[in-house]
Amino acid sequence: MPEFAIHSVPGSPFGRSVLVALLEKNAGYRLLPVVPGTLQSAEHLARHPFGKVPILEHGSFRLYETQAILRYIDRVLPNPALTPVPPQAAARMDQLMSINDWYFFQGVQNVIGFQRIVVPRIMGQSADEAAIAAAMPKARAVFDELARQLGDQPYFVGESVTLADVLLAPQLDLLREIPEWGPLTARHANLRAWLERMNARASMAATTWERVAAMAKVA
Repeated sequence: MPEFAIHSVPGSPFGRSVLVALLEKNAGYRLLPVVPGTLQSAEHLARHPFGKVPILEHGSFRLYETQAILRYIDRVLPNPALTPVPPQAAARMDQLMSINDWYFFQGVQNVIGFQRIVVPRIMGQSADEAAIAAAMPKARAVFDELARQLGDQPYFVGESVTLADVLLAPQLDLLREIPEWGPLTARHANLRAWLERMNARASMAATTWERVAAMAKVA
């Protein structure tokens, strides 16, 4: 089978999801690091016309959009399966993945995560506290719904890890050390316990920001 090559920015939760999926499949990959300031370069736009990451290359096949990449990986590497067979369980997984992209990332991660993590760590500036405060009501709604969907299950769609867990875990893990994490999860011990289970997996331990950044330096 051709090699998997992943274009991503170290620290990107979407890029991390793809790496986690590959490791859950026990598949090797080659990281092709992308410098954040080059996302609008002609070279990068030739790979991704909207200037985002990640991008997967598998032989001569190139694919962008994280959900599409995750589903592709699950199809070409069917074992262990990361998509449940029962239609209702698969539909629940799809719903959770859409919650991640449309409600968690849009308006929560791209505001709170950006201001708390990217702005000081990458840009060397202070966070916009007003923007964070304005995003908190939506963040509470998202965390409340994720906790409700999880319930008392070990993983989001039952007893086994699915693509929903693979997509959501890097997003939540990115927020784990910020001041807002406590208030957002105070009533959701199940979410905290789920993230601990996910972080205990080898796929998550191998793809922390620090480890991916170290890989990028030698790539």
